[in-house]
Amino acid sequence: MSDDRATLIEVGPRDGLQNEPGELPLAVKQRLVEDLADAGLTVIETGSFVNPKWIPQMADSEALFAAIARRAGVRYTALTPNLRGFERALAAGADEVAVFAAASEQFSQKNINCSIAESLERFRPVMAAAAEAGIPVRGYVSCVLGCPYEGAVAPAAVAKVTGDLLELGCFEVSLGDTIGVGTAGSMRALLAELLGAFDAARLAVHCHDTYGQALANILAAVDQGIRRIDASVAGLGGCPYAPGASGNVATEDVVYLLEGLGLDTGVNLDRLIAAGNRISEFLGRPSGSKVARARSAG
Repeated sequence: MSDDRATLIEVGPRDGLQNEPGELPLAVKQRLVEDLADAGLTVIETGSFVNPKWIPQMADSEALFAAIARRAGVRYTALTPNLRGFERALAAGADEVAVFAAASEQFSQKNINCSIAESLERFRPVMAAAAEAGIPVRGYVSCVLGCPYEGAVAPAAVAKVTGDLLELGCFEVSLGDTIGVGTAGSMRALLAELLGAFDAARLAVHCHDTYGQALANILAAVDQGIRRIDASVAGLGGCPYAPGASGNVATEDVVYLLEGLGLDTGVNLDRLIAAGNRISEFLGRPSGSKVARARSAG
């Protein structure tokens, strides 16, 4: 991995929109995904093949994958909690899929209704089917810097789940500060533990800005060699299972940070801001990106 290049994993269409009330029109979601690709984002989490009973907003993921005009060089990815979800994602033409575990037992029980160990066992058939189909699998770990039910989470617990996901066959693991309680100090401590065991190229960070710490935490991760960063255009989204959690970090703000550090993201910031402003306008609220607000003022 080039040390002067960073890759943004855009999660807005999935993690950002999944909790929006009411059913968003397919055309709005399609425009968002296409706008993001036009802005130069090369990994776009497009949908989620979960039971629509749990996440109704994602019920049209098949239709969205069918509708988008795909851009060469862009990976359109999907969340797949189980084998049925993977089979749907494969049929829809997802380029990559993701499975999700937690570093906290209580969060695992409340979020996916099983223990951490049971969740990992549930992924085995997904990993086998994905390997057979030649589809890369990404792993997510929730609550790496704190849990709404258990409080602090030990770096060793995060390392255990991360290692298990990599051993199962995930090509990388995204470390999620699901409730945004982390600080640059706790991020450094976590990565000191993980980077003693795993290559930085196999880790990504997924920071929420609930306490206003996301950019500081991303900077701490970048300083330790992390070059793959999850973000959500206009700061869309949160987690329905983490009380009080809101606000993925805005992709626009992360791009501004990374480019200020001399890292190439390949993203056209003006186009990205326009994409974020367009979806925010449709949702009837201002963009959650400070960069977008500053650039759009006046």
